[in-house]
Amino acid sequence: MEKSAVLKALANLGLVPVLRAESAEQALALADAIAAGGVTTLEVTMTVPGAIRVMRTLAEQRPDILVGAGTVLDPETARMCILEGAQYVVSPALNLRTIELCHRYGVPILPGALTPTEIVTAWEAGADVIKIFPASALGGAKYLKSVKAPLPQVEMIPTGGVSLASAREFLEAGAFALGVGADLVDPRAIAAGHPETITENARKYLAIVRAFRESQLPTPA
Repeated sequence: MEKSAVLKALANLGLVPVLRAESAEQALALADAIAAGGVTTLEVTMTVPGAIRVMRTLAEQRPDILVGAGTVLDPETARMCILEGAQYVVSPALNLRTIELCHRYGVPILPGALTPTEIVTAWEAGADVIKIFPASALGGAKYLKSVKAPLPQVEMIPTGGVSLASAREFLEAGAFALGVGADLVDPRAIAAGHPETITENARKYLAIVRAFRESQLPTPA
C-alpha cells in the first residue's frame, strides 16, 4: 500500500490500537478480536515476544489488517519490521535516523514526542504524524489542545491515557487518531476466554469516532 493510502486509512479509522501481549499466540488472538469489532489496524509493539513473527503472520494471513510496528527505537529495528510486513512504524521517542530510514522505504513514521520543541523537531525532520506520549502525563486532552493551537499543521496521535471516557475529548482537542492501549487491547480478556469483550470495546470506540465526526458536519440550511 502506498504511503499516502496508509495515512488515509489511519485517519479514516481514527484509531491505532497498541498491542502488547505475553506471547505471540495471545497477540494474534488480540488482533482477531480487535478486527472482529471493525478496527482493522493495530500497532504490534516490539515488547511482544516474537513480535516480528506476529507481524509476518498477520501480513501473510490477515491482509485486511493494516499492520504497524510499535516501540521501534532504532532504524535497524524499523528496517527489519518493514521487511517483515509492517506498513507503518511507531516509536515512543524521537530518533532522527529512524525517520530517515522510513523515508527511504516510503513507510509512514510516527515518532513519539511530548514537548513543543520535540514535536517541532520531529515534524521538521519529516515525521508524518507525531505520537504525543505519554499524553496523560501533562494533562491529557487539555495538553493536546494547547500544543495544537500554535501547531495546527502538525498531525498528532495522543497515546497514554486514552479511554472510552476520554476518547471524545481527545478528538475534540484535534487528534488525528487515537492511540489506545490496555483499555481496548486487554490481554486479560483473552486469558479469561472472553475475546468478545475486546470486540465490543472496539465497536464502542468506532462509534465514538463516528459520532464525533457526524457532529462536525455542517448543519443543512
